[in-house]
Amino acid sequence: MSAESVRTEDGADNEPVETRLTSWEQRTEWPMIVLSVLFFAGYAWTVLQPGMDGELRWLLNVAMWVVWGVFAADYLIRLALSRRRGRFVLRNLFDLVVIAVPMLRQLRVLRLVTVLILINRRVQARVRGQVVAYVTGATVLVGVSAALAVLEVERYAPDSTITSFGDALWWTMTTITTVGYGDYSPVTGEGKLIATGLMLAGIALLGVVTGSIASWFVEKFGGMEESEKQARQADADRTDELRGEVADLKTEIAALRDQLAGPRTDDSRT
Repeated sequence: MSAESVRTEDGADNEPVETRLTSWEQRTEWPMIVLSVLFFAGYAWTVLQPGMDGELRWLLNVAMWVVWGVFAADYLIRLALSRRRGRFVLRNLFDLVVIAVPMLRQLRVLRLVTVLILINRRVQARVRGQVVAYVTGATVLVGVSAALAVLEVERYAPDSTITSFGDALWWTMTTITTVGYGDYSPVTGEGKLIATGLMLAGIALLGVVTGSIASWFVEKFGGMEESEKQARQADADRTDELRGEVADLKTEIAALRDQLAGPRTDDSRT
């Protein structure tokens, strides 16, 4: 029987442990994070500097495509290492989609989605339990990504109100918090798609924050109630102990009285 397969007492195989896949993901964790950050920086540079030198822009685009190729190779290697490839594809279907379709100009924004997914998957396990740090980092990353994406698709659109990075950041803040002042809004189909995703992300992040606060209150007040219960129990135990001691003292006092009363009675008879 393979070391990667677990067999129950009745002879049925459990789900195999993906040891090779897990080992590969652990070895490539930090390199993929670094490449994701570099890809994100290159994308931001091209968006924030639309008038950059053509040769520099070409070099940045080549570098981003190379990194994109590494992303695709990583997916194919993980697929090859997986023992249940059909299950792997189903579990990572979105990864496959966002790797395949950004070749189309209309879906370039999905490149950022892949970077966000990759960074989230690699970092989430390391900050588990640190909810505040995780939510803060995720909010900043999603917000900046949405601002860059919407600026790229809206900057030169007719009747567009989002023409600078400052406008894009303000629109992102009002959208992700579900405030929606309406002073800035996307006019292109791609921009509206980005807005939809950002609103969903805002609702999800708000739910995480609300759940974390509620969990903190439950834990805090639950601990206080438990402490009070323990204190009351300790007081009750101490009271019972004192009552026992008082009862023992009463018994001893009664015994002493009987001892003292006995000789006096005998003396009075003589």
